[in-house]
Amino acid sequence: MKKIVHILAFFLMAMVSAMGVQAQIVLPDHDQPTVHSDMSADHEDSDTSARDTIALVADSLALDSLLPDDSLSASSPWPQNLCRRLDALVDHSMFETSQLGLMVYDLTADSALYTRGHRQLLRPASTMKLVTAIAAIDKLGGSYQFRTSLYYTGRVDSGTLTGDIYCVGGFDPLFNSDDMKAFVDRIKSMGVDTIRGRILADRTMKSADLLGEGWCWDDDNPVLSPLLVSRHDDFLSRFEQELSEVGIVLDVTTGESSVPNGAYIVCSRFHTIDQVLMRMMKDSDNLYAESLFYQLAASGGNRPAEARHARQAISRLIRKVGLDPTRYKIADGSGLSLYNYLTAELEVALLRYAYRNADIYIHLYPSLPIAGVDGTLKRRMRGGFASGNVHAKTGTLTCITSLAGYCTAANGHVLAFSIINQGVIHDSNGRSFQNRVCEAMCRP
Repeated sequence: MKKIVHILAFFLMAMVSAMGVQAQIVLPDHDQPTVHSDMSADHEDSDTSARDTIALVADSLALDSLLPDDSLSASSPWPQNLCRRLDALVDHSMFETSQLGLMVYDLTADSALYTRGHRQLLRPASTMKLVTAIAAIDKLGGSYQFRTSLYYTGRVDSGTLTGDIYCVGGFDPLFNSDDMKAFVDRIKSMGVDTIRGRILADRTMKSADLLGEGWCWDDDNPVLSPLLVSRHDDFLSRFEQELSEVGIVLDVTTGESSVPNGAYIVCSRFHTIDQVLMRMMKDSDNLYAESLFYQLAASGGNRPAEARHARQAISRLIRKVGLDPTRYKIADGSGLSLYNYLTAELEVALLRYAYRNADIYIHLYPSLPIAGVDGTLKRRMRGGFASGNVHAKTGTLTCITSLAGYCTAANGHVLAFSIINQGVIHDSNGRSFQNRVCEAMCRP
């Protein structure tokens, strides 16, 4: 059957060539679906170009035939089978023009199974979110909460609040219209029907930088403001509007100021670290990742928190896992930056650290996309041994695709792995390679 498919592909390429178009075509195999888009906030399989839509004949045909015969499993133990499968996959012409960082680690046996370019410095794309998540859970704890608060100064007399209201941002990406309504309802429940004074935004939790270091100006970048509502940086205008809509008369000016000592608390809204992790990892949401990055930055009492403070915290964790933080470059928390440079070895070391620390793993593991099931892996690896087995974070930037996480091998051992493909023009090539690596790890 495969010969017939390949013959058909040959004639199709010949027809396309006769039309004057250079094309590549993805052929689905028996255990892998045609690669589809992931839908992530960091370009995970989004806006695929026309050349990618016709994508990759030469590479895909070759990759289809690279997994060794099933008869291998009968002739040698599983670890040797895995190494032979992976050797066959990495011995491919696509790596003549691209870089690969690959490491597979047996967590049950606590030993490395396979490495190829695992110490090459490469851009991690959104697998950077793994680094941020592990460092943040380790430092902040699983019970950490994101908080946005409302304070006032002055007095309330005969329904009139004469004084100032302070909206204090804690960089909670989940703060939405329901939370805003709770703020307004609380003001109303105080018997206030008129406000005379100022409504002020307190954004002192973090630095004034609204973009990350090394972000491309033409990307759809999130706004890094610590005072957001439904992801937008228009908190004060929304707050004024909703106060007016419930009949509160406003005789106020707006501005920015930190909340003074002695101010009265009106209301606080909270969201848990697990709520943030689920969206950050499953959907690869960059805003959520940067919010967690700045929570980490602020954890040492830094006001305003800056990106360098988060980098220092991550560097301490890298030291803790036995590696040298000066060998890596960390720019942001989401992986959007072109200045991030990590290795597959570092990602696996952090995955191992998380696995061995139940207080981290219990929060990290449920947040990871599951192959063929949900998140950015929903349309990948469906129907094979990796389906429902691989729990991993995806990553995609221009010419970069990555995948790092956990799976269970056929012998019952839990594996940690990191795959970083850099210099791959067609994203589909990198994803196809990663899918096959995962299948090789999971099959008998």
